[in-house]
Amino acid sequence: MTVRRLSTALAGPALAALLCGASPVAAEAPHRVVSMNLCTDQLAMMLAAPGQLHSVTYIAADPRSSAMAEQAKEHVINHGLAEEIFLMQPDLVIAGAYSTRATVAMLRRLDIPVVVFDPASSLEDVRDRILQMGEVLHREDTAQAMASDFDTRLANLRADVAQRPRAVLYYANGYTSGEQTLAGQILTTAGFANAAAEAGYGSGMKVPLEVLAVTNPDLVITSQPYPGESRAEAIMSHPVIETLRRTGERASITDRDWVCGTPFVLRAIEELAADRDALFGDRQ
Repeated sequence: MTVRRLSTALAGPALAALLCGASPVAAEAPHRVVSMNLCTDQLAMMLAAPGQLHSVTYIAADPRSSAMAEQAKEHVINHGLAEEIFLMQPDLVIAGAYSTRATVAMLRRLDIPVVVFDPASSLEDVRDRILQMGEVLHREDTAQAMASDFDTRLANLRADVAQRPRAVLYYANGYTSGEQTLAGQILTTAGFANAAAEAGYGSGMKVPLEVLAVTNPDLVITSQPYPGESRAEAIMSHPVIETLRRTGERASITDRDWVCGTPFVLRAIEELAADRDALFGDRQ
């Protein structure tokens, strides 16, 4: 038994933005953009023209959560507050579907254009978000090149494997991720079978410790706890988990490449596949 420590096509993006209540894409390229979501932060940093992106969130500068923490330091940091963003005088604000809704509503009342991005729930969604960001920023050519590179690299990673070790994604409060999630697809693309999904537990469902033990996966992937104490993360120290740790090998990677629908998910797949090869045999 092995336990791993894991630190957690838009055919018409403008139409999608309108359907979710966002302002339509501007006729001219925005010159002063503010992002207030970790995932849009990173896509914008990848695709924006020099000087186009003014501000990103404070989370983007946190290396525990962000794959681009160093790049984030080159931008003004915001905390998602309507007052601070208004004073930045942006000509475009980019938010996530679960960003502070009061802030989004206030900015719209102040006639500041806001485009809302849905989170990526699959590897296919990653490509779509790249293209959507390219359209929003008027950087379509750069986005198309990035999407093409993403497609090529992903296709190369989707090699067949002779044996698929059974793994469970196990997070705070005992939640798991099913196959129709970004994390679940990272797992299967890296050459694993999702044992929780096989047992009938999908995304957003809690896997009881008893079920985890009976499922007897080859690999249990847990999130890296943040500093301090958290009741939600206390389950990671439960005797069942500790027993699994004593009977298996351990490795660590961070959550930051897994969190958002960006090309960094490819790095997560590559590293997980390499660990699979090392622990369970080469990919065939």
